[in-house]
Amino acid sequence: MTMQLHCFGESGNSYKAALPLELSGLDWTPVKVDFFGGATRGQEFRSLNPMGEAPLLIDGDMHISQSGAIQQYITDKTGKFGGTEADKYDVLRWVLFDNHKLSSMAGMTRFLMNFLPEDKRPQVVIDFNLGRLQAAYKTLDDHLATRDWIVGDGVTNADFSCCGYLFYPEPFGFNRKAHDNINRWLANIESLPGWKHPYDLMPGSPADRA
Repeated sequence: MTMQLHCFGESGNSYKAALPLELSGLDWTPVKVDFFGGATRGQEFRSLNPMGEAPLLIDGDMHISQSGAIQQYITDKTGKFGGTEADKYDVLRWVLFDNHKLSSMAGMTRFLMNFLPEDKRPQVVIDFNLGRLQAAYKTLDDHLATRDWIVGDGVTNADFSCCGYLFYPEPFGFNRKAHDNINRWLANIESLPGWKHPYDLMPGSPADRA
């Protein structure tokens, strides 16, 4: 049975689930969530995911939300992207770092800077978030100074988590060329067979609403 990933192209959290699905070899299809039309607040979507968030993976009777949980489900089904037994807690550590320090700030800041009407953008909040993000970028860039992947010798869920927002073109305080090690690491991800940009992998983009 084909898995369904309920997602939308603008969502970095959705990308964190869609990319490992695409590279895993599992049979899956994306299902567009009309986030900007209010779908995640509607009863139909909340009957599938009471948390009211994308991504949501449906595999038969299994309904799994939160990108980190979906990544682990993919790993459990395929044996891929979890790292070695010795690495598994380090992978988890970086997934949690991303969720709390990187993607949480990047996603919110990108939304405030690009997807709210200009007169409703809270500049004080944006400026605070931008400062937090610079600290997170430095932590990641420093870690990657002597390594090709965040954990171990190959791509893991740590990489899929931390790259989730970093391929998007909209401004949110990230300049790829200003972080040499992150830039090199993102190029490693782009070179993976089957890699796709989030707007090519999932339905929905700002151009659709232009």
